[in-house]
Amino acid sequence: MATSSMRKFDLNAWFADLAAQFQGLNPKEPGQWPIAPKLATALAVVAAVVGAGYFFWLADVQAALEAERAREPQLREEFRSKLAQAVNLPELRKQKSQVEEYVIQLEKQLPGKAEIDQLLSDISSAGVGRGLQFELFRPGQIVLKDYYAELPIAVRVSGRYHDIGSFAADVSNLSRIVTLHNLNVVAPTTPNSGLLSMEATARTYRYLDPTEVAEQKRAAAAAKAAAGGKK
Repeated sequence: MATSSMRKFDLNAWFADLAAQFQGLNPKEPGQWPIAPKLATALAVVAAVVGAGYFFWLADVQAALEAERAREPQLREEFRSKLAQAVNLPELRKQKSQVEEYVIQLEKQLPGKAEIDQLLSDISSAGVGRGLQFELFRPGQIVLKDYYAELPIAVRVSGRYHDIGSFAADVSNLSRIVTLHNLNVVAPTTPNSGLLSMEATARTYRYLDPTEVAEQKRAAAAAKAAAGGKK
């Protein structure tokens, strides 16, 4: 019983001494504090720093997690699309090869710069071969595009209805691409002559040689730079 009372007495004294160390502390002179307040303050500071760091780190992680969750549907869709492409890769390669062959065939239908004169002669010959009378055949100004050039030709011919139709068909069947635009067929001015007059704009196209393509790219870059400078 005496030993139990002594232990209880000593424990109470220890708590009393510990509590006494926290009394009358001067916050302006922490260096003069007893050891218990110093340790408690140090532990509190460490806990606050760790808690604040954990909070801010967790906030960044949570934001990153939400961003990845938001991207999940898009990534799933991209995965499905790429998976479908991978499954159909042989077929896609076959289609790519077919498209390249088709493009090559179309390019062959575009005359080069040196072949334009021959093409103009072919158009004129197609009309003459159908017995048409050319009243106007005037090539216009060449319009340069990104990878090809467009040449408009003002055409006015006179002849019989079926001959004019056959001429239009012959032009469309030329080995080089020629299209007819703004067709206007006018009734004969001479009664009972049976001759019609057709006005149209024939457009033919030629590919640009590498030098012309390079010039087009430089001109486009210069125009873009000038537009950016004005802003």
